Amino acid sequence: MSFDIIKYPDKCLKQVSAPVDTFDFKLQGFVTELEKTMRAGPGGVGIAAPQVGCFQRIVIVDVSDMRKLPANSSNNGCMVLINPEIIEWDGMTMGREGCMSVPDFTGNVIRAEKIAFTAFDVQGSQHEFNSEGYEARAVQHEVDHLDGMLFLDRLVSRRTDLFRRKAYK
Repeated sequence: MSFDIIKYPDKCLKQVSAPVDTFDFKLQGFVTELEKTMRAGPGGVGIAAPQVGCFQRIVIVDVSDMRKLPANSSNNGCMVLINPEIIEWDGMTMGREGCMSVPDFTGNVIRAEKIAFTAFDVQGSQHEFNSEGYEARAVQHEVDHLDGMLFLDRLVSRRTDLFRRKAYK
C-alpha cells in the first residue's frame, strides 16, 4: 500500500509541519509506507510527510538510484530525516526541480550548493550530514515542504523559470 500524493494547489501543502516527538513502531511503519510511495512515482528522489497529509517533520531523500547523477553530487544513500535542520549552507546555484505534488511542471530554483544538517533517524538518534550538488538540492526541496513551501514559491520568475514537464516514459 502506498499513500496518495496531495497535489498543488491544495492549501494543505502550505501548512507548517510539527516536530516528531515520539519515535515508535507507528513512526517506523509510516516511514516504510512513505518510502514505498516515493519509489512508486516516476523519478522520485525525495518525499516529505506533508505531501501525503501527515504534518510532521519527516522526509526521505535518496538520489543513489539516479541514472545520471551529476558529478558534483554527494551520495549518503537513502536518508530518512526526522526533524531535519539545515545548519550551514555554502554557494548558490540554479537548477531544475520537479515535484510529485506539482506533476505537470518543473522550474529553475536557486539553492545552496553545499549544506550541513542534522536530523534524527527512526530510532531517535541524532546524526550530522554533509551534502552537495543534487543531493543537497533534494534535501533543501524536501525540507521546504515541512515549512509549507513548494519549489513554485522559490522561482525567480514564473514567466521565465517555470516549464511544462516532459512526459515520463
